[in-house]
Amino acid sequence: MESIQMINLTPEHLTGLLIDGLKTQLGDLKKWLTPSQNDLLTREEVTEMLKINLSTLHNWTKQGKLIAHGIGGRIYYKRAEIDKALVRIG
Repeated sequence: MESIQMINLTPEHLTGLLIDGLKTQLGDLKKWLTPSQNDLLTREEVTEMLKINLSTLHNWTKQGKLIAHGIGGRIYYKRAEIDKALVRIG
């Protein structure tokens, strides 16, 4: 087991260093967890996000309420377009 000796380091300074390190790590984590407006979502992710089933998603796509994008036989939805399709009630 290795040991580290800290000379001329006050408890306040050590606490500050630890807090700064945590802030940096939390900021990095927030970047990964915050959804980007350019994210592409699968049909399953959209149904989970909107709490609907696949048939409802299919119907909304046919009605033009949501716009589907495809590549290589796969269907995706843009998060920004889903957010735009949501309307405020009241």
